[in-house]
Amino acid sequence: MSGWLLAVVVAVAAVTAGYLLGRLHAGHRLGDDADHARGELSRRLNELFSLQELSYALSQSLEIDRIADQVVRYVSRFIESDGCVVALATEGEPRLRVAAAQGSLSRLAGVEVSDHEGGLVAAAMGGEHLEVAEADGQRRPRLLAGVDVGRAIAAPLRAHGATVGAVAVVSEAPGAFTQEDLRLLSTVAMHAAITLANARLVDLIRQGKEQWETTFHALGDGLAVIDQRGCIRRANPALARLLRKPLTDIIGKNLTGELLDRSIELVALFDSVRSGVARGPLTRRFDSIDRVLRVSASQLRGDVIEGWVVALIEDVTEQKSMEAQLIQTEKMAAVGQLVSGVAHELNNPLTSIVGLSEFLLEQTATPERDRDHLKVIHEQAERAAQIVRNLLTFARKGPADVGAVDLNDVVRRAAALIGYELKLRQIEFEVQLADALPPIRGDRYQIQQVVLNLVTNGVQAVSDNPPDRPRIVRVTTSAVNDRTILRVTDSGPGIPENLMPEIFTPFFTTKDPGKGTGLGLSITFGIVEGHNGTITVERGLDGGAAFVVSLPVTAPPSQPAPAPHQQVPAATPKPRAAARERVMLIVDEDPAVRRMIGTLFSEDRHRVEAARNAAHAVELLDDRTYDLIFADPRAAVGPGETLADLLCSRQPELKPRIVFMTADVRPETDDWLRGLGCRYLRKPFNLRELREAATDILDRHEQAGALS
Repeated sequence: MSGWLLAVVVAVAAVTAGYLLGRLHAGHRLGDDADHARGELSRRLNELFSLQELSYALSQSLEIDRIADQVVRYVSRFIESDGCVVALATEGEPRLRVAAAQGSLSRLAGVEVSDHEGGLVAAAMGGEHLEVAEADGQRRPRLLAGVDVGRAIAAPLRAHGATVGAVAVVSEAPGAFTQEDLRLLSTVAMHAAITLANARLVDLIRQGKEQWETTFHALGDGLAVIDQRGCIRRANPALARLLRKPLTDIIGKNLTGELLDRSIELVALFDSVRSGVARGPLTRRFDSIDRVLRVSASQLRGDVIEGWVVALIEDVTEQKSMEAQLIQTEKMAAVGQLVSGVAHELNNPLTSIVGLSEFLLEQTATPERDRDHLKVIHEQAERAAQIVRNLLTFARKGPADVGAVDLNDVVRRAAALIGYELKLRQIEFEVQLADALPPIRGDRYQIQQVVLNLVTNGVQAVSDNPPDRPRIVRVTTSAVNDRTILRVTDSGPGIPENLMPEIFTPFFTTKDPGKGTGLGLSITFGIVEGHNGTITVERGLDGGAAFVVSLPVTAPPSQPAPAPHQQVPAATPKPRAAARERVMLIVDEDPAVRRMIGTLFSEDRHRVEAARNAAHAVELLDDRTYDLIFADPRAAVGPGETLADLLCSRQPELKPRIVFMTADVRPETDDWLRGLGCRYLRKPFNLRELREAATDILDRHEQAGALS
């Protein structure tokens, strides 16, 4: 029994005993009074022991409804009444709930009513004293909504400064409820209120604990309570899943010593938190579980848990991967812009090299001994132009020029290009080609770039070999089912296992600054993937590296694809002689381009005039009429106005005579030129394309009678 209840019992017993002893002392004067006193003493002692019995009963349970039921049973037992109820306030709502009821009020058990319908019960809860009411003529007091009674007493259940409910008894008998009943009900209410308040507090604690437990276990991130020795005292299932162990196997284990890598940084984080120094989260890869984790820690305070910390452990592997991809995307966007600018600058000189070398190959007067050199110049200029296009394709994922490709022929030509250099560097270069290798479907220049990139990578790998180690690069081809296999092997030091996942990542390089960009293998990977192929790396001969490219084969074409050197004829047929001399205008800021086009069409007996810039072109166009205009569309006439906009808007009659020549590689330039409705060529172009465009325009206007 609690101390306050013992005090109440003793006080009640003392008062009652004193009162009854006084009555007994006077019993010699009146015998009936003595008998009455003895009966009163017996009743009071019975109440006293029953109150003690109630205290024990209430202390046996912390269930609110069971406590309420014990209260109505006790009150109904010792106070003569027709019915009894215990109504409790609903947490957070202006409502009352009848938790227990007996007698004539038993039907109210479980009923809920709003505060303003609470009648006498609500009035008692709103005050600190008993509320007594009885019928006055035809007017009957209201106990609760819809419940009117003859006489009622309601006592508030108030404890710790808060009202938790009320207990009420009712009777229809006149003169019911004595002062002793009021006193007893008040005493019971006081005792019951404290018990109910404690039960409600325990219930709140239980609910809070359940909510905390539910939250703790429902967290998707790992959570651990770690003691001063670094051992896990408590953990949630998410942490167990992250550590790939049963939950029972990680409790009591040292987080940094047994479950994760022995991380000095993680131990330092926990020590700093224990000493009260705020630290940001630690993010690092843990090799023991092959994941990237972000660990945050906070100090737990208390004498019993001194030195304990709570750690939040998040798996950020995918997040870091996405961040790396985002950074890579931004890098590639920057590379795309850089490549676009470089391509624009390269395409002008390449146009001149391709055009003039092809022009010289057409000339019958060119000595045969020079013709082979010119073929190499032309072919390598075309290759350089294709490399620029490949870089643009890699940067913006553009389409490739796909056709049937003889992989053996590509390897032979690549070997011819770099064989002399390897001989000078004293690197042994072996080529083993399979017989009757089926053709693959792809872009010849991109496949050639794959071969050159892989061979160059092998050359760089063996260049630093010690004198006693052979320096060999080997290229082999083979066919397996419906795949053609290219294998490039070197005798270099090989690739460390920890770097294997990174070698195809753009900008990743193990070379010293200035010796590698980290783009070679990533471009190779992109080209192979774009051809629906695969590229893998394995252990090579003598511990070196072996890159294996697998590409799908295609059905052989009806006519074999010509070799690259056959694509440049010794002499390209010239267009038929024109009926009269045609006057052409060339507008390009690159003098080499102007010279190349002027040389070509002057040879065809046309008169060619050149404009240094857009402003000069406008002056020439104001003075005379031209049969054909070759122009750079981006040439600036003035602020915000290009030559293409001026010609197409101010002189639309010129549009059928214009061929725009652009070195701009941006996709939006294609859209813009198509919208203008003029013919255009992309630099670098060959003479055939240039002549075809000129012949088509001149013939069309001659047939239509548009040209005089």
